[in-house]
Formats: sequence, C-alpha cells, structure tokens
Amino acid sequence: MDEKIYNPQVIGSQDIAGTKSKTFLANVFSWMGVALAITAVVSYIFGKNDEYMSMLRNTDETGRMGLTGLGYLVMFAPLGFVIAMSLGWQKWSSTVILVLFLAYSVVMGMSLSFIFKVYTDSSIYSTFGVSAAMFGGMALLGYTTKTDLTKFGSLMIMALIGLIIASLLNMFMHSSGMSYLISFIGVIVFTGLTAYDTQKLKNMGEQVEAGTDTTSKLAMMGALELYLDFIN
Repeated sequence: MDEKIYNPQVIGSQDIAGTKSKTFLANVFSWMGVALAITAVVSYIFGKNDEYMSMLRNTDETGRMGLTGLGYLVMFAPLGFVIAMSLGWQKWSSTVILVLFLAYSVVMGMSLSFIFKVYTDSSIYSTFGVSAAMFGGMALLGYTTKTDLTKFGSLMIMALIGLIIASLLNMFMHSSGMSYLISFIGVIVFTGLTAYDTQKLKNMGEQVEAGTDTTSKLAMMGALELYLDFIN
C-alpha cells in the first residue's frame, strides 16, 4: 500500500490546501454576488424610470429611437473595463481593481436596463431564475468533479472566439437566424465555461497565499470571470 495514504504530513497539507481553496472561492463568489446585485439594482432603476432611460436613448424628429452619447458609452464601456482589468490587474492594487469591478457592474446594469423595455418582467425574472439554477449546477459540477476540465475548457474558449467573430459579422449581416444560432451556442459555451472556471479557481485557491494583495486581486478577477459566465 502507498504509505502516503497514512502520512500525517501529506494529509495535513491536503487539509490546508482544501481550506485555502474554500476560503478563496468564498471570496470569489462573494465579490461576484456583490457585482450581480449592483447590476440587478441599477438595471431595474434605469429600466423602470423613464427619466433615467432618457439619458441613454432618445427619439429624433422622425420618431426613430436612438442612443444618446451616454448610451453609446454605456454600450461599449463594459468591454473597455474588462480589457483594462485583464491587462492591468498585476500592476494595480486590489483597491483599484475593486473600484473598476464595481464601476463595471454599475455600467453593465445601465447597459442591461434596455431589457425592461423589450421583455415582460415575468420573462426577465424567470430567465434570471433559470440562469441562476444552471450556473449553480455547473459551478457545483466544476467544484466536485475529479475529471480534469482543462481540455474541455480549451475547447470552450475556442468556441467562444468563434462566437465573438460570428457576432461581429452578424452586426453587418443582421441575420435573425444567425442571431438565434449564436444565442443557442452561447448558452452551451458559457454553461461549460462555468464548470471549467470554477475548477480552475478551485485549483488556484490551493496555491495562493492567504491574506496578500495579490490573492485579493486574483479573487476579484475570478469573480469577474464567473460574473461574465453568468451574465452571458
């Protein structure tokens, strides 16, 4: 028999790694929950208040609805936040990352507020509930599975790149069929990425040093990844 099974030092190190991982993931999901709550509240406030909504869109003389300058900024700013955080997190402090993450969640809430003008409240709430259930199930799978999801995650990332390219092309094609296909594939891709990212963050949590600024930044960047999985 393998003597490591009965080695107290090995068992103790495994317990420590497990505890570190749980603490790290708790921080990740806490920050993700805060960001989602901010996004939901801001989205509801702007979506239900015509005065606030008029800051994002207006009507021209022909009666056509269009975006204001702030509306266009809100549309593209979330991508800028994600790129900035992804490229600069190593050189910035955890406080800067936190401010950017919270600001991002506010802007994303403003961007998503338009759904209240397109869909009924019941359909929005039911979709949120289904998304939360699917996200929770896949996150649990990623946390508990013994299977290495690295190759699966790489496949999902490749599919995501293809999805982004297809979305950019469809901005010019305006194909409703293509839009439906992109949405369908997107659900599959981000559902899979939820499991992969959760396992990746679990493994990361076993390696980090608790209480450091770098660990705090990694927790917030992990929260951003899972936030994006959920939103998408």
